[in-house]
Amino acid sequence: MEVKKFYKTQGEVINVINILIEAYWNDEINEDLMIEKITDLYKSTPSKIVKNDNFITIIKQQCCKRRLEIVGRILD
Repeated sequence: MEVKKFYKTQGEVINVINILIEAYWNDEINEDLMIEKITDLYKSTPSKIVKNDNFITIIKQQCCKRRLEIVGRILD
């Protein structure tokens, strides 16, 4: 899966996070690739994911708790 350098909206970022983690859970991509893509996504659009060391509210609402736990571990 191709992860773009920049996304215009938080909705696009949320969609990519959900797709990446679902692909990992369905054994369509391996863990290393998922980690790499989520890290790249965060590096290119940190303000659309985290604010004041917390996930942005819309991400909390549209990504399930399990997905956010995975993303949180990757970003730590």
